[in-house]
Amino acid sequence: MSAEVQRSVVLAIDQGTTNSKAVLVDVEGRVRGVGSARVPISNPRPGWVEQDPDLLWTSVLAAVAACLASSRDRVVGLALSTQRETVVGWRASTGDAVGPALGWQDRRTAAWCAAHLGREDDAEVRTRTGLRVDPMFSAPKMAWLLAHDEAPDDLVLGTVDAWLVHRLTGGAVRACEAGNASRTLLYDIRTLAWSPALLELFGVPASALPEVRASAAGFGVTAGVPGLPDGLPVLAVLADSHAALLGQGCTVPGTAKATFGTGTSVMAPVERLAELDSPVPTTLAWLAGSPLYAREGNILSSGAALTWTATLLGTDVSHLLALAATVPDTGGVTLVPAFNGLGAPHWDRERTASLSGLTASSTPAHVARAAVEAVAHQVCDVVDVLRAEQVPITLLRADGGASASELLMQTQADLLGLPVEVAPAPEVSALGVAGLGWQALGQPAVGASRPATRLAPAEGAAREERRAAWRAAIDR
Repeated sequence: MSAEVQRSVVLAIDQGTTNSKAVLVDVEGRVRGVGSARVPISNPRPGWVEQDPDLLWTSVLAAVAACLASSRDRVVGLALSTQRETVVGWRASTGDAVGPALGWQDRRTAAWCAAHLGREDDAEVRTRTGLRVDPMFSAPKMAWLLAHDEAPDDLVLGTVDAWLVHRLTGGAVRACEAGNASRTLLYDIRTLAWSPALLELFGVPASALPEVRASAAGFGVTAGVPGLPDGLPVLAVLADSHAALLGQGCTVPGTAKATFGTGTSVMAPVERLAELDSPVPTTLAWLAGSPLYAREGNILSSGAALTWTATLLGTDVSHLLALAATVPDTGGVTLVPAFNGLGAPHWDRERTASLSGLTASSTPAHVARAAVEAVAHQVCDVVDVLRAEQVPITLLRADGGASASELLMQTQADLLGLPVEVAPAPEVSALGVAGLGWQALGQPAVGASRPATRLAPAEGAAREERRAAWRAAIDR
């Protein structure tokens, strides 16, 4: 390895729901610099979740500036890890963003989906995309934006990766990555192309969509980006959950990971597309040479559940977790955090949140503990389905902000009845896509080191009783 390569870094941009991060990663997978910036979210109506596309972009610039200020290493290329399903619209004629970005949690299209799409349509979507019709995915949001735009013929619609590629390249490249495209309900994961039948079903013209490229196919070069030189190659792009799968080293069947963010993605690679009609869908993890498929359950409220409960109790999440640790159990209290309905494996978007089992002896600590258990129970719901369908999972690798909580991770191991390995660093998604970027440069792929902390299920954890109480709360 040359001295020049050893002094070089890939700038990995990890644009998430609530934060944008920038991470400098060297060829050996070491983090050489980090920067971050918050991203605001608005809820103008119940069930509506919006973000400002321009603020998404400026948060990326702020994170990059903070990151570059922490290091003097030579940046040789960029790699992107982005939130999924969120839809951004911009003018083809000017390149300017149009209106709000509709977030992946947004469910304004739930009634539209129910009224316009029948069982045959849902079966068509599942066959071609591996997913089910749900307002979480991009196509219904795209249909909504088209219907509410004053100049739909001039509208470009893309996921967040396409929006950032557009801005990074000065508008020269209109492209999205295959794994992100697979989350739209418009991309056929068998033929690896936009599906004309699904475009017609949702009323989205092909002319409004970006080109789909393989994950490390190259996405142009930087142009006119404040703080960055022109001509830096955009080497690789992945969806954030998929990047975490790569960063965790989960590249073959038998491995699985859970990324604990605003929601939680539970994902396990599989050898082939599932033929069964499962409540845990199939997705395209990435396209690099040949496609890698995975089974994934998306949980809508995990970190969001902790934040909501902390606000309810007049505290913050760190104090909430400390409070939860002061009691041995929930005291019979159960929180079902269905603030935007329930995702996999329940798929009940009309469900509302509930807090049950309260008695005169219940304390704020019991409510805090119930929030922690709610996060872990939802992951168990997905894993239980996968194991019942013969997807081998003997260990769960965990990452994301909430994985720093030893209480949550131990609770997860106890309720799963499986060991949980926690990534030693929070930048797993960035490390995963940076490794793909280095591979595009002809260097060996790198990623996060094996998780450093392993938590085994505790004896006498009363798993079955706690799981039964959770299922009863869900059924109510």
